Amino acid sequence: MTLSWLSIVRLGLVQMCLGAVVVLTTSTLNRLMVVELALPALLPGFLVALHYGIQITRPNWGYRSDTSGNRTRWIIGGMAILSSGAFTAALAIPVLENNFAAGLALSVLAYAMIGLGAGASGTSLLALLATATAPRRRAAAATITWLMMIFGIAATAGTVGANLDPYSHALLMRIVAIVTIGAVVVTSLAIWRVEHGVDAQPEPDRMPFMQGLKEVWAEPKARMFTLFVFLSMTAYFMQELILEPYAGLVFGFTPGQSTSLSGAQNGGVFVGMLIVGIAATGLRLGTLRAWVVAGCLGSAASLCALTLIGPMGPGAPLLPIVVALGFFNGMFAVAAIGSMMALAGEGRGAREGTRMGLWGAAQAIAAGFGGLLGAASVDALRALLGEDAPAFGTVFVAEAALFLAATFMATRIMENRRGGAQLVPGE
Repeated sequence: MTLSWLSIVRLGLVQMCLGAVVVLTTSTLNRLMVVELALPALLPGFLVALHYGIQITRPNWGYRSDTSGNRTRWIIGGMAILSSGAFTAALAIPVLENNFAAGLALSVLAYAMIGLGAGASGTSLLALLATATAPRRRAAAATITWLMMIFGIAATAGTVGANLDPYSHALLMRIVAIVTIGAVVVTSLAIWRVEHGVDAQPEPDRMPFMQGLKEVWAEPKARMFTLFVFLSMTAYFMQELILEPYAGLVFGFTPGQSTSLSGAQNGGVFVGMLIVGIAATGLRLGTLRAWVVAGCLGSAASLCALTLIGPMGPGAPLLPIVVALGFFNGMFAVAAIGSMMALAGEGRGAREGTRMGLWGAAQAIAAGFGGLLGAASVDALRALLGEDAPAFGTVFVAEAALFLAATFMATRIMENRRGGAQLVPGE
């Protein structure tokens, strides 16, 4: 048996909880440190980078879920660690106000726990989806789980924001406690007995972690797909920190207008994901490889369009181009996740979690590296060129080039079943 639609939605609830807890640390606590505590923006930036950096442990979590024969306990245990880390991060806010050194130490511990928990729970969840989802449902499963995660992020950010005024440390602790405890409870109920309802997995292979990781890395497709994930996700995240400044500096957008622009971009992401899920699963239109290629090419074209309108200044059609960028980003992302689920089962058996962990680590490193690279490159080019539009445009073109490189890799890795060599156990 494979996962039913109800079971896929239940796993989507776990993904929703992951998004709900993580957004507390990347938005609410970030703002409190910079605004209420008047600390340098570098501090939350460092802590978020730490949370991404810790996720280099994802292959190990995936390996553990492979060899334990029980992914459920790693999903629930990881969510408990993640939630404990988020609560500790909130607890560090009043400590930072009174004793910076103690608050910093507590924050470092908290964000390390957040990275570990997200890695353990998220990797094991994806491995379960990869091993137990019927091939024809993979695109829809990726769409459902990622849209639910986006909903969890948006709903938590909006609800917490609406209930956090007038601000007090005690109110913050109560709200974070409700979110984090709720996440653990919902995850436990959502995942309960889902794994028991699918076909039994093969007997776990108990070989040492490094040996298992080397075997996965020796598989050509797994190795190439890791590079594909890193390249494409670096391109995906490079514009994250520079798009709103671009709108303000070059096109004269106000803070409110640039925030609305970001919301419109996320709306485009949502629609792109939804269309791939409906087309690939419901209408059987196109392969996942075709959707990945279309998403990458469309993203590259949108970035080039962003560059071309730079010299126009205020009045240029920025909004539709940004929505198009979000649309193609969403199309690429959900098709890539579906492809990841398919490729996780190729090669030596009982290694799905290790492969998912390897690709998750590449994605996490790319997220931190891409955002930092984009922002640092714009700063350097603005200083060098003395103009805003060419500086941002150069970075957007470089980002487009990365998407084109990712497109080429996708055509090489994601072969049709009827053509090309397939991986075999031990390859």
